[in-house]
Amino acid sequence: MKKRVSSAKRSTGVTRPGPEPGYHHGELQEALIAASEAILAEQGAEGFTLREAARRAGVSPAAPSHHFGNAQGLLTEVAIRGYDALAGALREAASGKPGAREKLHAQGLAYVDFALRHPGRFQMMFANKRLVADDARLRQASRAAGHAFEIVVAELVGGTPKGAKTAAAAAWSTVHGFAKLALEEKFGSVKNEAGRREVMMTLNQVLNYLWPASGPRPQA
Repeated sequence: MKKRVSSAKRSTGVTRPGPEPGYHHGELQEALIAASEAILAEQGAEGFTLREAARRAGVSPAAPSHHFGNAQGLLTEVAIRGYDALAGALREAASGKPGAREKLHAQGLAYVDFALRHPGRFQMMFANKRLVADDARLRQASRAAGHAFEIVVAELVGGTPKGAKTAAAAAWSTVHGFAKLALEEKFGSVKNEAGRREVMMTLNQVLNYLWPASGPRPQA
């Protein structure tokens, strides 16, 4: 007597991968993102591999591709969350400050502090070749972070929207350049809390020169 083949096996013809044991769909995504951020924090962008992210999440090497397509897809999700967190930090820094100069000063400090506390994530956010550069969510998240500067700069300089965008680009370029130099330890070590405090004191002096919160600009 022939064994009867189930309708499920006849209809598919192939065995499809099921969810990883112990994980629901959303939980696995979160585990892979958390593992990726841990790798970036410890080893930087250069040390990231999809296989290592899977290993740390406790899943098969093929699991990340089921959810993110490839390494670029996973890192793009990490970058999106990084931009969201940065935009939130900039908005929080400006909230409650009495004037535009104080807001911009606080945002400059918050921007560099974010970079120093999340160096791997920060570097990945701007590593376009490692990301899906035309991802709509990524572009939106990046614009939201820039817009946090634009709102404050527009309040500070007034004038036309185009002029405010130019001034915001100058402000962003200033603090981003400082952050990059700080991560390269051009202002001293940032490997411990004491070193980061010293660098932030240097930044505070720079911001006091460029955008003094009150009173005249300090003499160089």
